[in-house]
Amino acid sequence: MVLTCAAWACTGAQAASGTPGTSGAPATILVVGDSISAEYGLARGTGWVTLLERQIATDKISAKVVNASVSGDTTSGGRSRLPALLKTHQPTHVILELGANDALRGLPLKNTDDNLSWMTEQSQKAGAKVVLVGMQVPPNYGGKYTQQFGEVFPAVAKKYQTALVPFLLKGVADDADPTRLFQADRIHPNATAQPLLLGNVWPVLKPLLK
Repeated sequence: MVLTCAAWACTGAQAASGTPGTSGAPATILVVGDSISAEYGLARGTGWVTLLERQIATDKISAKVVNASVSGDTTSGGRSRLPALLKTHQPTHVILELGANDALRGLPLKNTDDNLSWMTEQSQKAGAKVVLVGMQVPPNYGGKYTQQFGEVFPAVAKKYQTALVPFLLKGVADDADPTRLFQADRIHPNATAQPLLLGNVWPVLKPLLK
């Protein structure tokens, strides 16, 4: 259910100090995602990652968010960028929101699995806690493919014992009105949907910050 677009990335600011992150020091949350996390088609500062920064400040958690999401990115692209991101930002937490563009481009599921596994393992080796963000594709991709694609994310999470957001677009893609929460392209969530995306991620991430 994602997505092509021009590359874009942003870096979040330091959130308000308060509850310490990992080992008494501020946490650094690295988001490696695609257009859904890169605010494609949205006014800057309205996407779910920015809302995450505000939630962290509201809850007085000492953390900063680095948004390294790039529109149109695949798991292969994320894999190629990750080593430098880990070295530069030394994150305590990594949110991996990639995979949907793999499906859009018809890439082999084994590649998606291998790339997500590698990124998860490398993040953990770097000392970060990982949140894997699951995605699903519409049934018109074919019943078998749809099922197998959806199974990749929980399988990787189970293998590496990571936190899992089962479906980033829960409450959005399954809304009674299939167009209400999407932009005109009917692919990218609109501004109204962004709090719902955060609502799917935050309950999974927050326990890891304590």
